[in-house]
Amino acid sequence: MNLKENWLSSFETFENKEDILKDTRREAISVFEKKGFPTKKDEAWKYTSLSDLLKNDFALLPKVKNQVTEEQVRPFLVACDSYKIIFVDGYYSPELSDNQTNDFLISPLSDILKSSDNQEFVTKHFNQETCKDDVFTALNTAFTSEGICIYIPKNKAIEKPIQLLYITTNSDEAICHQPRNVIEVGENAQVKVIEIHQSLSKNAVLTNTVTEVFVRKNAILDYYKVQNDNSKASLIDNTYISQKENSNASVHTFSFGGDLTRNNLNFYHHGEHLESTLKGVTILSGNQHVDHYTLVNHAEPNCESHQDYKTILSDKSTGVFNGKIMVEKIAQKTNAYQQNDTILLSDKANINTKPQLEIFADDVKCSHGCTVGELNKEALFYLQTRGIPKKEGEALLTYAFANTVLESVKIPELESHISTMISNKLGV
Repeated sequence: MNLKENWLSSFETFENKEDILKDTRREAISVFEKKGFPTKKDEAWKYTSLSDLLKNDFALLPKVKNQVTEEQVRPFLVACDSYKIIFVDGYYSPELSDNQTNDFLISPLSDILKSSDNQEFVTKHFNQETCKDDVFTALNTAFTSEGICIYIPKNKAIEKPIQLLYITTNSDEAICHQPRNVIEVGENAQVKVIEIHQSLSKNAVLTNTVTEVFVRKNAILDYYKVQNDNSKASLIDNTYISQKENSNASVHTFSFGGDLTRNNLNFYHHGEHLESTLKGVTILSGNQHVDHYTLVNHAEPNCESHQDYKTILSDKSTGVFNGKIMVEKIAQKTNAYQQNDTILLSDKANINTKPQLEIFADDVKCSHGCTVGELNKEALFYLQTRGIPKKEGEALLTYAFANTVLESVKIPELESHISTMISNKLGV
């Protein structure tokens, strides 16, 4: 049997398929059965092939539960005072986590699904704002058994960031994890979230994650995705963000590691005078492949969105940026900006960039653009005349290129953490 047939067969023996989400799960597995995995014939996947990835016989659950120590976990966390939620091989680890608080709800999805406590929170939000025809979202919906549920109450500002770390240990088989996160930021509330996926395995690992975020009236969300995994790890990340009036939601995506990464980032506007920010830095080498697919749906008037993605490619790496701004007829006075800039450090590196606008309103201010080029040779020569070696000069220029994204990070320790990653990636 191929991977699709194996997974369809696995659903019939999946222990969670008869829980409170059973009807939603069955609808989702039907989508997967009907559509199968996407190919390059699908417009949304035109520049990303899954053929090599799907040759692996991914198991959906590990055969054994392995353990990791705090010393093994610490290097992957941002060194700051924070709430820490850690999952090992798809299972919540209470021993490694630090999430004790009475100020807001923070609970593993598995605990809520198994008991009556807070089940209403899950059923109220689960699969409500997702693209139900997306195959990987459907797979996650069908098979998910773990993740995190977070509810920030009205008027509550959470000072410490929340770190979500998903660790895969060194197993004897190729494994696929399906984490599901559900987050609600209540009216006039604030929260910062850092999400990290890290594999320690020498075998192929696929993480297919879905995050649903609901940002209520006057709320503020800062979400940071740190993607610096090993060369055997691949990530399909679907994030859906629903915003109400006067809210402010930002997502920063830092893609440095892994084999194949696909980031699907979707913003939906459900109120006026709100702001959405999407920023990213991608630095690739070897044969790495990262695909950013973004959508901002302006469905209400007087709203703003800002997209700024920087890409640095070397060796035979490939970057993809496919961004869409959709402005509905009712969404007058929209202000939307989208930009993707790329530096190629190798003549064998490849970038496919496709910024898009679909505008049905007539009183808007929208712009999009992209640039592709090399490092400024004159600037590099100037640095060398001042005694700076070529390699360090290239690093300074590339760091300056990415700094427009870094300067908007609101967690100082995270900014330092990302700066170190950039230095390591550039070999400086």
